[in-house]
Amino acid sequence: MNAVDDPVIRQHLIDPEICIRCNTCESICPVGAITHDSRNYVVDAEKCNQCLDCISPCPTGSIDNWRAVPRARAYRIEEQLGWDALPAELSAEQLGGRAAADGGSDPSQPEPQLATAAEPLIDARPAFTAARYGSVLPPWSAAHPFTNLYGPKAARRSISATVSGNFRVTAVGRDYDTHHVVLDFGAMPFPVLEGQSIGILPPGLDDQGRAHHPRQYSVASPRNGERPGYNNLSLTVKRVLEDHQGRPVRGVASNYLCDLKVGDRVEVIGPFGASFLMPNHPRSNIVMICTGTGSAPMRAMTEWRRRLRASGRFEGGRLMLFFGARTADELPYFGPLQNLPRDFIDIEFAFSREPGGQRRYVQDAIRDRATELAPLLANPDTCVYVCGLKAMEEGVLLALRDVAVQGGLAWDTLAQGLRDEGRLHLETY
Repeated sequence: MNAVDDPVIRQHLIDPEICIRCNTCESICPVGAITHDSRNYVVDAEKCNQCLDCISPCPTGSIDNWRAVPRARAYRIEEQLGWDALPAELSAEQLGGRAAADGGSDPSQPEPQLATAAEPLIDARPAFTAARYGSVLPPWSAAHPFTNLYGPKAARRSISATVSGNFRVTAVGRDYDTHHVVLDFGAMPFPVLEGQSIGILPPGLDDQGRAHHPRQYSVASPRNGERPGYNNLSLTVKRVLEDHQGRPVRGVASNYLCDLKVGDRVEVIGPFGASFLMPNHPRSNIVMICTGTGSAPMRAMTEWRRRLRASGRFEGGRLMLFFGARTADELPYFGPLQNLPRDFIDIEFAFSREPGGQRRYVQDAIRDRATELAPLLANPDTCVYVCGLKAMEEGVLLALRDVAVQGGLAWDTLAQGLRDEGRLHLETY
């Protein structure tokens, strides 16, 4: 086999050293080329069409890595899952040697050309993909975020925070133990905005004797701190006791965080995220759609608007919250949400497993409020945020489409505008 028979491709890879396993890349990939196991996120070279849709949304830049390799020797999924670091770039000799090892290359042939985004391995897109709708741009009036101040490849690998509070925010029940954890950074700077996230470094080693990789959590407090004027922030953490298939498993980071005591120290990296940010211009509207701990960024946005309203120095627009859970007992912050003024925020709860009640999901609640939602979707001052389990994406987007159509709006045009103007944001896991 010579270099022409075995062309060199530009293989897309994910850097395991700085990846925070946030699932953004996998959720946004339109061809299903990205997958993961309990440790690494990886790219399947046979599926990747190098469309680059996953590049901008990645909060750490770990997704933006490439290696020149002979097509027949592209790094397999199984290889990538075992990596702790990216492999070194292959030299020109190594590239030629790989091809020559199967029969010798012809020195009279031209150098092999790298495959580019214009030469996809596979070009097939499913009929429905959320990647077509979610924006990778922040709203035009969003504040400037600071990102990647601390991490494996930053000047400081992590920052230490002190636990100043750990409170349960769901009713008593083993299956839905959710905590509100407050972390104080003392004199060390750690600026965050609503919609950003941080990485937690759990102590100890995994079953292969390697340090645990960081776990990502959305910040649940506004930009001036859980306690105004303090250098702290909060997280919404659900204790994980089983996997998605219902098999018993003890989540490493979630159980670590839920069991923390006041005064404990926690290693943190970040902050991350530059697009899932709230608008800051007067009379801007915010529509929030979430389930479970997807409420964290919504709590942050709501609390910041509440503080602005109390100051009397900002004229906010309309706030709508669609919040889903199996039962009211499993819904974080249920009590505090009930106490918010109705003229400040319009809340629609949707419970799918309430005893004696009809199953209702957030997409049902969205359709029920179509009359109020359609004008908001058409309003250029409205931003929409969706956060929760990935399974909710399609249902929510189809419900928004139905609302638009019912309101006489051209959905394809509207959806394109929402994406291009940074007004529809999806963060699912």
